Order: sequence, then C-alpha cells, then structure tokens
Amino acid sequence: MFNQLLKTKSIDGLVDEAHHESKRLKRSLGPWSLIAFGIGAVIGGGIFTVTGTAAAGQHMAVASIFNAPLLDLMLHGGSAASVIGRPGAGPGITLSFILVALTCGFAALCYAELASMIPIAGSAYTYAYTTMGEIFAWIIGWDLILEYAVSNMSVAVGFSAYFNVMCDYLFGVHLPQYLSEPAIVEGHLTGSFFNVPALLIVMLLSWVLVRGVKESAGANNIMVAIKLGAILLFVFGAARAVTASNLHPFLPNGYNGVLSGAAIVFFTFIGFDSVSTAAEECRSPQRNMPIGIIGTLIVCGILYTSVAFVLTGIANWRTLDNASPVANALQAVGMNKLRFTVTVGALLGMLSSLLVYQYGQARIWFAMSRDRLLPDVFSRVHKKFRTPHVSTWIAGLAVGIPAGIWDIGTLADLSNIGTLFAFIVVSCGVIILRRSQPARPRSFKVPFSPATPIISMACCFGLMLGLPLATWVRFVVWLVIGLFIYVLYSRKRSPLNAIA
Repeated sequence: MFNQLLKTKSIDGLVDEAHHESKRLKRSLGPWSLIAFGIGAVIGGGIFTVTGTAAAGQHMAVASIFNAPLLDLMLHGGSAASVIGRPGAGPGITLSFILVALTCGFAALCYAELASMIPIAGSAYTYAYTTMGEIFAWIIGWDLILEYAVSNMSVAVGFSAYFNVMCDYLFGVHLPQYLSEPAIVEGHLTGSFFNVPALLIVMLLSWVLVRGVKESAGANNIMVAIKLGAILLFVFGAARAVTASNLHPFLPNGYNGVLSGAAIVFFTFIGFDSVSTAAEECRSPQRNMPIGIIGTLIVCGILYTSVAFVLTGIANWRTLDNASPVANALQAVGMNKLRFTVTVGALLGMLSSLLVYQYGQARIWFAMSRDRLLPDVFSRVHKKFRTPHVSTWIAGLAVGIPAGIWDIGTLADLSNIGTLFAFIVVSCGVIILRRSQPARPRSFKVPFSPATPIISMACCFGLMLGLPLATWVRFVVWLVIGLFIYVLYSRKRSPLNAIA
C-alpha cells in the first residue's frame, strides 16, 4: 500500500491515455482564447464583490479565536485585540492586490513550465500525480474540487446581488428577498428561502459548457470584451470623484490589514489555474499554455490594482463591506449612469467567471475519474460535443444548490487555503522534475530555479498564515474526509493498485 501511495504516473503514459478515443477531448483553443479564459475567471468575482470586504475587513459579532488570522494568534497568543475579526486593508487594498499578484506571479511561472510539459486536463492534480505520487495527487484533486466549487458559489451569490441592482434600475423591480438572497449569513437564518438567481445562472452556464468548448470560448470572449470595457469606463469615469480624504490614512490597520486583505482576495487570482485545466483542449500547448497563464496574470494584476485604488478613492473604505461595493459606491457619489454601465459589466464579468470556473471544475473531476480515483461516470465524453457532460451537470448542481443557501463572505473564505496549498505543490513539482527528469524537453523554463519555486512556496505559506484559524480547521476536516474516501474507495480502483 505504501508503495502505491508514492508511486507516480509517467508523463508519456498520461499523454497516451488522453489520446484514447472514448476519453479524448477536442483541441480547439488558441493563445488568445486561453488569455480570455483566464481573464474571464480572474476578473469577475473579486473585482466586483470581495474587493469591498477586503478593504473594510470582517468584524465578527462574537469574538472568537477561530475568527482571528492564524499569524495574529501566533504573534499575540489569542489576546482580545486579535480575535475581534479580520482587519480591513482600507485604501491599502491596492497593496494587497500587488502582493497577491507577485505571489501568483511566482506560482504562475511554475504552472507555465508544468503545463507546457504535461498538456493534460487536471492542472495541479495531474502535476502532483507525475511528480509526488498518487496520495498527493488525490489530496490536491480533492482540494481543487473544494477550491473551484466554493469560488463559484461566491461569484454566483455576487451575481444575484448585482442582478437585483440591474432589475431595480431598469424596471423598478426588486426581486423578493425570500427568492433572491442567501438563506444563511454568518450562521444565522435571514428569512430568505433560497437564492434562485444563483442556481439558475449556474445551470444555464452548465448547458453552454456541455454544448462544446469552442462555443463556450466564443461566448466567453464576447463577455470578456464587454467586461473590460466596463472596467475601463469605471476606472477613467470615476477617477474624477476620487478624494484625498478617502485615501487617508492609506494603511489604517498597518501591514497586518494589508496581509489580511491579501488573504481574503487571493482566491480571485486563481483564474490562471483554470487556464492550465484547458491544456488538453489547447492547440500547440507547449507554446500557448505559458502565454495564456502569464498573459492572464499581467493583464489582471493591472486591472485589479486600478479598480481597487479608484474604489477606495471614491468611497470611505469602512462602507464597502457589501455584496455589490462598486455599484453602491457609484450610487453614493451620484454617478448613476456609470453605475448602470458598471453593473452590466459586472454581470457579464461574473458570467464569464462562472463559465470558466465551472469548466475547470468539470475537468478536474474528469481527470480524476479517468484515473479511476472517482466513479467512471465522471469521465464520460459526449459523443457529439466531445465534452465531459456528466461531470459538467453534476458540478453545476454541486455549486448552484449551496450558492442558494450561504452568504458570499463564508464562501469566499473557504477557497483560499486550498488554492495556496495547490500552488505550493505545483512549485515543489517543478523542483522535483528538474532533478528526476532533467533531460525532458521544456518549451518554457522557470527562471532562476530552484530559487523561484522556493520563493513561490514561501509567499504562499505566508498568505496561508493570514487566514483565520477556522479556515485551517475546515481545510483539515475536508482533507480528512477525502482521505477516508481514498482509502475506502479510490485506492482500490486505482490502476496502480495492481502493480504497487
């Protein structure tokens, strides 16, 4: 059993399996579609939803050590001052985004090398399988399922809030609370029955994804173009309303607030991970995957910092803790026409984000099923569209139903630690493959290796320390559940079991 846990799959073997007719996906994506996929995922939920939460901070109704950042507990020993919530970054949220972009930049370089070497669906899961062994692959795959699901739940909740804003502006109609808001917020019932728009939009996009990756990419390209236009209109249109008083003090909670803000918004940058899940459906992946991953990060880093600076410049950072901070801030300064334009862009931005994350999640399930670690039904490919249709529909239900129940803050928190852990594993994988297979062709190489992967791991672990103790506890519980499933089910089905 121990030999099986650490046994790796050969890269050549994985490529051969991917070419099997019954499990083969259609290659139709070029570099611009990959970058648009990445932008569609990265620019959406974060720029229009949790930016405000990260700037304002999260203040808990009941003080608890579980709500405090782990680093704060380590430094202060759980004193009263450190457990009242998560400090806001204030206008310093701009620095939070820069910190996250740099951290993701190191990780993105590692992703680019592995994605060009291993052009197979599965992202970090597949990379772990080829470098560290089956048990690590399972842990990362199980982790990615959580990461993608809760990220999209958060965006779906934000979409519902902005959809209400647009309905109110266009038609003077506000959907009933009991059908358009989360049923549970911070553990308390709100009086709402179910967030129906959140479920419906996820299922609609699942249908689009089943129809084909080329069609999905085309729809995403249009949404991304409109979204970028709306973002630029906000940045340049609202810049004239920026006041110095809103930007002072720039770091109201010091660098602790910047770190806390970075930990909150980190999940918004994992779109380049979604790009890597498309490796098996990419034309010329050795060349195009690095372009898609790195290009995504550069464009999105510039856009995020610009929006964060303008947003905190037109509104007091303490007022931004809500599900639609950009629209509400524009309403407060009387820019209602721009508010409508940004709201339309926000809705389309969230649609593209939902589309790409649902795409990535289904590919993770597909890859794990093809390796027989999940039931075979998840790796069924539609005979006409050549897409993993079963995984796509089930992933839609797994996201849409919880999104109708829980609030945006709870959902956003859950994905961060898993993402950071996956980045650490990918960075480690680069070092391992450099040592174990130094002669294997690499169309893209991480510069200054192993220093760059080590810096990536250190930065990711530093951001993990900025997450609340409760997030660490939930993460461990999720992994324990996954290990039970692996031992009782997946290990016995694995092809490596027969040769371990």
